[in-house]
Amino acid sequence: MIEAVAQKTLVIPQLVVGLGNPEPKYDQTRHNIGFAALEALSRFWKIPLAENRKFQGEYGEGMAPNGDKIRLLKPLTYMNRSGQAMQAVTSWYKLQPELVLVIYDDMDLPLGKTRLRLSGSAGGHNGMKSAIAHLGTQNFPRLRIGIGKPKMQGLAMIQVLFLMS
Repeated sequence: MIEAVAQKTLVIPQLVVGLGNPEPKYDQTRHNIGFAALEALSRFWKIPLAENRKFQGEYGEGMAPNGDKIRLLKPLTYMNRSGQAMQAVTSWYKLQPELVLVIYDDMDLPLGKTRLRLSGSAGGHNGMKSAIAHLGTQNFPRLRIGIGKPKMQGLAMIQVLFLMS
């Protein structure tokens, strides 16, 4: 008996999006790890980012190490509107959602752990809810970077203990 084996095609993203919030007060916070990852890619690949009003974010394009054209986007909308910027780029370049890689934070993963998925739900993440709504599908790759859960301190811990008793 001959078995049919489904061949999986390797899809290289044409757009990489890092999620975060634009204000200086969010710089260097765990919630902006998507921005930090995108900025690292920008430096590594030598693709400068510049504000692009049409795309509602900082945008750059260049060549990935494999020689393919790659676009980078750092939405300057707030997290819960990130999908608007993604939709602007995908519509302009007529990119399928499957060619968009979104990088964002995940409190449910331990600090520094990563998880790559080809599709999935928003999992309660507001940036991903916006991405799914504006791209019209859950079928696009995402790289989640673990930021861990914030430790409760002081008054917050006392309040939780009081409510539990």
